[in-house]
Amino acid sequence: MERSVSRWVVVLALLTSPAFATDVVDELLVEFRAEAERDFSAEEGRSVWYKEMDGRSCTSCHTDSLFIKGRHQKTGKVIEPMAPSVNPERLTEVKKINKWFLRNCKWTFKRECTPQEKGDILLWLIGQ
Repeated sequence: MERSVSRWVVVLALLTSPAFATDVVDELLVEFRAEAERDFSAEEGRSVWYKEMDGRSCTSCHTDSLFIKGRHQKTGKVIEPMAPSVNPERLTEVKKINKWFLRNCKWTFKRECTPQEKGDILLWLIGQ
């Protein structure tokens, strides 16, 4: 029994490690690159993150720092830090990443983000 528990601890550690997040992001970057206009840029991702549209930006909920908790502007729900370096659960599931891009881009920019924007943002976030 103890050995079985140990295996699950190892599996969980691997799945939540920054290396796993990088694999997931790499998979999405390949997908987005097929429709992107140019190579992805972390600096452009940072720019999109701070870009305001009708008084909103990603920082409206996630704060100016990716290393601390944010709070949803409308609901008040706590949002865990975005930086994978302090929140190893970030950027580890393709389905969740796509879900939140869809919701947050529509809420913030009143439209879906382009594959270019998604790739730029992911490249920037994974380095945080």
